[in-house]
Amino acid sequence: MIEKIYPRDQMKHFLLIDVIAIVYLCYFVLSTRSDLGLLGSLMTLSLFLISFYIALWHRNIYLLAAVLSGLGTIAVLSIFIDPNLLIFGFIFAELLGRSKSKWQIGVGTAGIALMHAVVARWGASDFYAKYMMHLPIIIIQILLPSILYIRARAASLQGQLDSANEQLEQYALQEERHRIARDLHDTLGQTLTMIKLKSELAARWVDKDPVQAKEELKDIMDSSRIALKQVRELVSEMKFISLTSELAHSRKLLHTAGIELEIVEQRTPPLLSSVEETMMALSVREAITNTIKHSQAQHCTIQLQMIDNRYTISITDDGVGLSHKEGGNGILSMKERMQTLNGTLTVECSPDGGTAVTMMLPLHQLRKESTAT
Repeated sequence: MIEKIYPRDQMKHFLLIDVIAIVYLCYFVLSTRSDLGLLGSLMTLSLFLISFYIALWHRNIYLLAAVLSGLGTIAVLSIFIDPNLLIFGFIFAELLGRSKSKWQIGVGTAGIALMHAVVARWGASDFYAKYMMHLPIIIIQILLPSILYIRARAASLQGQLDSANEQLEQYALQEERHRIARDLHDTLGQTLTMIKLKSELAARWVDKDPVQAKEELKDIMDSSRIALKQVRELVSEMKFISLTSELAHSRKLLHTAGIELEIVEQRTPPLLSSVEETMMALSVREAITNTIKHSQAQHCTIQLQMIDNRYTISITDDGVGLSHKEGGNGILSMKERMQTLNGTLTVECSPDGGTAVTMMLPLHQLRKESTAT
């Protein structure tokens, strides 16, 4: 019930103070004889309470009108009863400070100054003698609305900053999770594919050639250790992966899967940054993994060349082509990696059957550095 009379957000800090101040003001005014008389005092107090209530619930032009009206009632009470009642100007100064408009703060502050000037001019004859005592009150009441406004704005801006920081933190967290998921799929997926192939070979050799089966099982153990190491590295931070080592690893993996690999390199590869080389190596890894899983190919070719100042890696096979639905995690992750490098990736059916994956990395920066040298 009380929440309909007094705002909940102000109840904790201001309710008790406002009740004490209003009760004291009403008691002081009604118990003091003045030229206003009882009826005049009641009407002035009623206007004060109405102004206070309106200012309590509004933050727009009604707040300014209520503050000016309330300051006027305080001026009247101070002139006809006691100049010390100017102290109650703090009530409306504090309410004015909750306004969201600078010009309303300015007009209300001028109203506070005018209230003190009117009481000083038409108040008690000894007010000037006590003026120096009231000077700190005047200064504080004039400054209070602006101080409260600045504090509220600072709190609002801090809240917006905290919200923005929280959103950035959530975005960074999502990006990091996406990176880890993508790298686990690209890197760990290939190792697990090798373990699967080695397991199938071991199962075939276990009866025919136990010695060869033991060799395959040994390779499975080594691949398992590699997988564990990859998980630790990828969860912490993406490591550097050499393109040369990745091509050698791809040759071994394809050989295990019974796919012949031919690597065609027309010229010395350009000098790539660690990020570029790692991204290209991971894309090659994912393409080879897809070849083993889906292509049913017998032969695969990896061609590395420079085309129009772009380093190009083409991976083709003689398999079944794009018979499966395109757009899985593997192709998507390759495209994202190439987009990160401002490069491109295409996946299409090759003219002779099978699938052709082409990665193109622009080398404009490298050309500038070579020219400068």
